[in-house]
Amino acid sequence: MSQKLIFYYSLLICSISYGQIGGKHTYEFLNLVTSPRQAALGGKTITIYDEDVNQALFNPASINTEMHNRLSLNYGNYYQEVTYGTASYAFTYDQHVQTFQAGINYINYGKFDGYDENGLPTNSFTGSEIALSLGYAYNIPYTDIHLGANAKLIQSTLENYNSLGGAIDLGMVYIDEKNDVNWALTLMNIGTQFTTYDGTTEQLPFEIIAGVSQELEHVPLRWHLTIENLQQWDLSFSNPVNSQTSPDGTVTEEKVSFFNNALRHMILGAELFPKKAFNIRLGYNFRRGQELQIQDQRNFSGISLGFGLKLNKLKLNYSYSKYTLAGNTSLFGLVINFGE
Repeated sequence: MSQKLIFYYSLLICSISYGQIGGKHTYEFLNLVTSPRQAALGGKTITIYDEDVNQALFNPASINTEMHNRLSLNYGNYYQEVTYGTASYAFTYDQHVQTFQAGINYINYGKFDGYDENGLPTNSFTGSEIALSLGYAYNIPYTDIHLGANAKLIQSTLENYNSLGGAIDLGMVYIDEKNDVNWALTLMNIGTQFTTYDGTTEQLPFEIIAGVSQELEHVPLRWHLTIENLQQWDLSFSNPVNSQTSPDGTVTEEKVSFFNNALRHMILGAELFPKKAFNIRLGYNFRRGQELQIQDQRNFSGISLGFGLKLNKLKLNYSYSKYTLAGNTSLFGLVINFGE
């Protein structure tokens, strides 16, 4: 690829992948949180098990008959011209075969000005990526354990470079109905490139996520705890802003504690009135908050909030997520129930 294209693509990937763990793999757009409900709860919430057809894109084990004949459409606008969105639809074939889910995930990086190695302007170009998925879940007989899988076909176009790849997601949900507790585990983006951009094979953003959630008995609230990036323990980095310089000029880098690094794996979320027509959601992503914080200034990075409103056959969802003073995101979503 040209140096100009590599620079822009790396900049975008680092921006949308929550900082320091991003930018190391290809098809990083697969890590985008594209559901307003997910974003409002902090992202990567894998313990939701209800009629929300969006959830199948985050944990295929959540696919169930309540999603039958529901279509979700989500849209978000990132920095400058970058836009992205998803669509998801589920259909129950019969009580024996049960439910299949199909989804699409895309991102458009907008228009770029092209330059050659001498800095002279050339033709403008664009970049976009898309993933098509098909999912299915299975309830192990006589148990409360649900297993699921998504198969994804991925296509990426960056200027005149193209790549095609494939991946699968594996998920599990255990539903403790007596205590109203859900336990979940997912292995995301297990796959490879079928064709590369320029002959170099790159790794996909594989991730292991675990989670637990519970709806309180006397309060209409369900809390969610997600532990992300279990495949990589050390998520910390030394922030140059927090380094110290001694009188003799020696620079001492910031030391991230064991506890601080452990917190960077955690995401907390809560949903008020989860089974009602109107829902209020709040989340906090510890890693985002740590990586995007500004020294001696409170900017509330890592906080997200949103709501859901059901109107007959329609469910409207909205989320607002704090990243930095210069860039925050809003997501809009619509779920249509064709079955009612």
